[in-house]
Amino acid sequence: MSFDQLNFLIPCLDHLEAYTRSTSLPAIAGVHHLLVVRRGHVSVTPGQGEPVVCTQGYACHSGYGDYRIEVPRTKAAEYVILTYRMLPVEQQEWTLEGQLGTYSEVKIHYMVDELLRKTQEELPEAGRPEAAAFQYRKRLMLERILYIFLRESEMKVSGGTRSIEDTISYMNEHYMLPLTLPMLAGRAGISEGHYTVLFKKHTGRTMTAYLRSLRIEKAKQLFQQTLQPAKEIAQQVGFPDYFYFSRMFKKEVGMSPSEYQNTVKPI
Repeated sequence: MSFDQLNFLIPCLDHLEAYTRSTSLPAIAGVHHLLVVRRGHVSVTPGQGEPVVCTQGYACHSGYGDYRIEVPRTKAAEYVILTYRMLPVEQQEWTLEGQLGTYSEVKIHYMVDELLRKTQEELPEAGRPEAAAFQYRKRLMLERILYIFLRESEMKVSGGTRSIEDTISYMNEHYMLPLTLPMLAGRAGISEGHYTVLFKKHTGRTMTAYLRSLRIEKAKQLFQQTLQPAKEIAQQVGFPDYFYFSRMFKKEVGMSPSEYQNTVKPI
């Protein structure tokens, strides 16, 4: 499976449903299922094949026959099945099938929860602009979920060849979150030790020093743009401990946050 197919096909979400028990998925020509595990794990048995333990995602293809999703008898599990079709069907065959992995479970789960919430609300009347917008948004979210699974499954298989650049981009976008070395190394698909060496080779700094400087630079920008108290800005850029923020800010900038705030004016 590659992005070449996704470039020529449009995924259309027909239905989604949350499960906590085992279920079966009958094979229907042209209808596919995307399984997203939200808690625990399940086993997936395609057609006459062997069961596979799934902890994140699994693509069920109609050409492989019926699928059986089994929840362990002694452990609880939650999962969602997204039922979709690929259009136009005559353009190119859709071959996505099998285990899928991701480093962005939180992002995928958020979109799945949003889709579940939207479908449980009162649907807009067919033919109205709101109905078309709702269908279009569902399609975009399904495309995004497929993109993340395809992209990050590929990253896991390749051993994180582009891992450092990808995680630096992630840090620049999510610097306010509680990022850790184990989390970023796991996202890159390599060991913590290997990640540390590659990161310093690529940036000239340790991951911790890079992230600290990034957060302080973002704090300086907020000081220049707003009149928010320093404690609030510290929280916004990822420093839950204000005293640590103040100490690191002074070490990096040469003055305390309050002193710096007095030297700049919001734009």
